[in-house]
Amino acid sequence: MTFSLVARSADGRLHGVAVASRFLAAGALVPAAQAQVGAVATQAHANLAYRAQALALLRTGVTAADTVAGLVTADPGREDRQLAVVGMSGDGATWTGPRCHPWAGGQAGDGWAAQGNILTGPQVIDALRDAWLAGGDLPFPQRLFAALVAGDRAGGDRRGRQSAALLVVKRHGGYAGTGDQLVDLRVDDHPDPVTELSRLLDLHTMIFGRPDPATLRDLTGALAAEVADLLAATGHPVGPTGLDEALAAWSGLENLEERFVPGRIDPIVLAHLRQCAAN
Repeated sequence: MTFSLVARSADGRLHGVAVASRFLAAGALVPAAQAQVGAVATQAHANLAYRAQALALLRTGVTAADTVAGLVTADPGREDRQLAVVGMSGDGATWTGPRCHPWAGGQAGDGWAAQGNILTGPQVIDALRDAWLAGGDLPFPQRLFAALVAGDRAGGDRRGRQSAALLVVKRHGGYAGTGDQLVDLRVDDHPDPVTELSRLLDLHTMIFGRPDPATLRDLTGALAAEVADLLAATGHPVGPTGLDEALAAWSGLENLEERFVPGRIDPIVLAHLRQCAAN
């Protein structure tokens, strides 16, 4: 009822899971990941205990293949389950029980594993694999998502679409560096969940992404005057404390505080400020 990809970034600093299914809130059941440990997907007749158990094994240095083998060997329900694991190094691993509804199967390679059941055919897994391998130039969350899109376009779940999710972890990669969840997005019930997940990922990138120092613009001269006018148009006129203070206040209300840089402005912030002032 599900197709998914678990993967690790080339530098080993990020782990994640992308999943889509004709099942309510697959993101609540399928994925799990821990920074600097690994990522897990449990599906078909999911065994939710696999998530914590797999991460516990990976933390002790057990390989992905041995983690999968150990969990399914000990599970009397293994013939109805799928499991995928990727660790800090080496190949990912995947298991498909012989009683999973067809088409069901998976593939794995260095730092990734793709699998699915009740699919339109094996081309879904081929598409996940090919898109993942071809996406090395993309940021890690977008690379995972691109693979999910490819699987969806290749046919996905043969019953249709309902939910999708993206989970990415990185040590201190969460909000303001206070957590490890870099991306944790879910579409629980939607007629086109992968497309909706794309919208959420774009919004997430705008709000939580860090500014690129190479693109920051100095708040001087004509640009500073424009920003002051735009802030005034949005109800945040520059006061005695100066332009930075007014821009910081507006950015916080727009949830863009992660992109605020004193004395400079992120082009993404500037574009959003212009849009808000125009409205």
